[in-house]
Amino acid sequence: MKYSLNQMQDLVSVITPVHNAEKYLKCTVDSVLGQTYKNLEIILVDDASKDSSREIIKVYQQKDERIVAVLLDENVGVADARNKAIEKAKGKFIAFVDSDDIWLETKIEEQVKFMKEHDIAFSHTGYEFIDEDGHRIGKSVKVDYKLNYTDMLKSNGVGCLTVVIDREKVGQINMPKIRHEDYATWLSILKRGHEAYGINKVLALYRKTSTSLSGNKVKSAMWTWNILKNVEKVPLPKAILYFSNYAIKNINKHFLKR
Repeated sequence: MKYSLNQMQDLVSVITPVHNAEKYLKCTVDSVLGQTYKNLEIILVDDASKDSSREIIKVYQQKDERIVAVLLDENVGVADARNKAIEKAKGKFIAFVDSDDIWLETKIEEQVKFMKEHDIAFSHTGYEFIDEDGHRIGKSVKVDYKLNYTDMLKSNGVGCLTVVIDREKVGQINMPKIRHEDYATWLSILKRGHEAYGINKVLALYRKTSTSLSGNKVKSAMWTWNILKNVEKVPLPKAILYFSNYAIKNINKHFLKR
């Protein structure tokens, strides 16, 4: 697909890793293509799926020129799949949505407008949980208006499915091949002096499934601790303080908040 200079300036490249996602992939792609903001491309990286995901991608590619397919013969994992999509991306803006999540139709329009009006590099939004069948379960996540690096160390207040980044302002984006790669990526960006600005409005739906990578809360906690201690090298007393804050917020987000 060819873009004019004006289109390139405001093009949003949507990053979507796909692995054995045949059950939900159509809903995800439809929610992206159905955005009120039309100047976008969705880069679908099939990470050596064993189901019909690849065939679904090919069908969509034939129907809409905004679909960019990257078909991998070997499984590389979610971080490298996203990185391959980022390398392929042509847009000024980078957005992320996984292959089982859903965007509400005005999400990108509202975020791009917000970012341009306030001249910011990194935005995210509130989101709501849905079950495996797509039903809203009455739990949503609110977001702070502004988060800096220290705020983010205390807790990952950014949902990957809600992020839009102006990469002309941020520079290189590369997800490390570790668990919670998205959290580590946000930290690396904010560590450069940027701040994450939130739109406190539900504009995306996060599907809670039994196979979600972050579904096991004990493992998720271990991954967070690893990032604090071994990636960000936070001194032990502060790491314990930040981790305690993370644990409290996580309990509230997944079990108590309505």
